Amino acid sequence: MDRDSSDEDDDRQTLIHQNDTKNLPHQIPASPRPSTSPRSSFHIEELESQIRRRFKLTFNKRYLFAIFLPLLIIPIYFSTDIRSLFSSNISSLKFNTVSDRIRESQLQALYLLNQQQNSLLSLWNHTFVNSNNNITAVQFDDIKASLLTQITLNKHIQQILLSPHKTGNSPQNGTLLDPNFAGYSFDRCRKVDQKFAERKTFEWKPKPNKFLFAICLSGQMSNHLICLEKHMFFAAVLNRALVIPSSRFDYQYNRVLDIEHINGCIGKKAVIPFEEFMEIKKNHAHIDKFICYFSSPQPCYVDEEHLKKLKSLGISTGKLETAWKNEDIKKPSQKTIKDVEEKFGSDDDVIAIGDVFYADVERDWVLQPGGPIAHKCKTLIEPSKLILLTAERFIQTFLGSNFIALHFRRHGFLKFCNAKKPSCFYPIPQAADCITRMVERANTPVIYLSTDAAESETSLLQSMVVLNGKTIPLVKRPPRNSAEKWDALLYRHGLAEDPQVVEAMLDKTICAMSSVFIGAPGSTFTGDILRLRKDWGTASLCDEYLCQGEDPNFTAGEE
Repeated sequence: MDRDSSDEDDDRQTLIHQNDTKNLPHQIPASPRPSTSPRSSFHIEELESQIRRRFKLTFNKRYLFAIFLPLLIIPIYFSTDIRSLFSSNISSLKFNTVSDRIRESQLQALYLLNQQQNSLLSLWNHTFVNSNNNITAVQFDDIKASLLTQITLNKHIQQILLSPHKTGNSPQNGTLLDPNFAGYSFDRCRKVDQKFAERKTFEWKPKPNKFLFAICLSGQMSNHLICLEKHMFFAAVLNRALVIPSSRFDYQYNRVLDIEHINGCIGKKAVIPFEEFMEIKKNHAHIDKFICYFSSPQPCYVDEEHLKKLKSLGISTGKLETAWKNEDIKKPSQKTIKDVEEKFGSDDDVIAIGDVFYADVERDWVLQPGGPIAHKCKTLIEPSKLILLTAERFIQTFLGSNFIALHFRRHGFLKFCNAKKPSCFYPIPQAADCITRMVERANTPVIYLSTDAAESETSLLQSMVVLNGKTIPLVKRPPRNSAEKWDALLYRHGLAEDPQVVEAMLDKTICAMSSVFIGAPGSTFTGDILRLRKDWGTASLCDEYLCQGEDPNFTAGEE
């Protein structure tokens, strides 16, 4: 019996000890195993009395808090408008008060006024004056357009300041433009008046059986087209029909040019393809005089390989002659019609002149809109009808009527440009800044990109052409997709497999039809686009070379 009682006391003490360890602020030290039952009872009673006292104290505190809390809330309720307190907090989260809207509009107006100040200062600092202290027409147009922009911005600021005071019935998106300015607009990138009626021209009257064989060998397709245009001038001056070279000796011109169009514009058969020329000569022709315009660095750009090609075509040649002994393509001297007649005039049936790409003859006359030869078209050398229609379909599909065209030449251009002083090769960030300024100036939503640049360069350029937080898309001709029909004409007529000629001419045509054109300085591809724009009447007052008037902000050293 005593053994059982001792075991119960032992268990109870152990249990109390564990609870005390967890719940009581002061632990009761574990005592050695009790020897008598009264001592254990004393400890248990003492512990229970402590627990009862602590429970009463806690209960009393909670009870007092519950009693006094309403007494505290009542005076606060009568001294403060609780509803307005909570409702104002809610409304501050959801709605702006009038004072908040006024403050916000004032901050917006201050920001715009600061922008206006910077724009006016920039306009003041960049108002260039020529040597006669007269502002040029283009510069004056820019000033007028900038002032109109500032007037519009000023009206926008007025609208922002007045917006907090508008009633619910007032128009929220109405314009506050002064009636005196209503309807006034100014297109700073309007088309250039080429004054076609003032052209100085002469008639092309080819004599029977008198031919000029065109030799164009320097550079790529753009160089050859410019060379061919100059050959037309020479042929017209010498009263000869112009023979277009064979595709086995030169480019396949019939893929990109319409010879019948040229003859139709002139009103007579002034240009004939090589095959027709060989039919007239019964498949064997002799060039009676082969005259080289330049003597340096190589006469006519003709070597033994070219002479072999001519021979394989059934054409024999005499000895190459030079018109001028010291005429160098690096420093061509200016020539006149009289010089051409004296050096190249001949009674021989067939003469060849080459290469005249760098020739500087009657520059102002040759470079006038439409050229120096009398005709009834806009220009003599232009893309074929199929390429024109394909370009129009592309523009209708991807671009619309208002777009900038950018010729962004990069491949092989770094070394070419760095040989010049200053260089014409611009870092991507600087180029992007120049392009963005033109987008703002021309107010166009999209850019057509004609480029040979790597994807890494064009991707970076695209990411940096941003205006007012909006990325301006750079559109390139996409790869062939049978679901797209804009290029169906080229495939139907077998012209799509010649990227160097057909696609290059297609790019030129799209660029020539743009609202504004940004070209690559020093590029003949750009030069031919500018010629087309001038002749077609699509040239804009905003047309310029990339970053025109700026030097690259970084230029690499020489090899």
